[in-house]
Amino acid sequence: MLDVLRPGVLDGVTICVAGGGAPLAARVAQLGATVVALAADLDDEDAVAAQVATLGAIDVLVVDAATPFLVAGGGMAALRTAVDGAWNAVRATVNARWTGEGAQGGKVILVAPRADAGEHATAVGAALENAARTLSIEWSRFGVRTTALVPGPAAADEELAELVAFLASPAGDYFSGCAFTPGGGPAPAPAPATT
Repeated sequence: MLDVLRPGVLDGVTICVAGGGAPLAARVAQLGATVVALAADLDDEDAVAAQVATLGAIDVLVVDAATPFLVAGGGMAALRTAVDGAWNAVRATVNARWTGEGAQGGKVILVAPRADAGEHATAVGAALENAARTLSIEWSRFGVRTTALVPGPAAADEELAELVAFLASPAGDYFSGCAFTPGGGPAPAPAPATT
């Protein structure tokens, strides 16, 4: 894949990556961003809030919900882990860093698992897309812009990383409440059975 962004486009930007996301973190760092990890267990609200409080300024929060979903093995438990963990990271960051007197807001990028990653992977994507749309309205008064990446089965890690970097860059300032579907979007539904 060709690089879309110029070197240094993320100089001076601090990006917090939660949930994993090593390829995403590597690409934004390559473009000049300072990357910090939210390494707390995302299911533990108090631990997440405590760690966010120690991280300092954050311009962009990238929540990789795909890795926790895959680690949990798919299914309903993995859906809850991915969606609840993403919400805990977003809420803690917005409350600690982007609201209140003098706050400048920031960007949230929610990354869903690929549509074929397991049972309920598409539900995780739908939940994160809904969160991005809803929060873009609810938190617009704080200057918080939210987007979601809902990758299809053909989405490559490099493609996702480049899109995250694009959304973190100044060009991404024009997007909020959007869902991007690299790699063809959700897997097609199976054909109905015929008798």
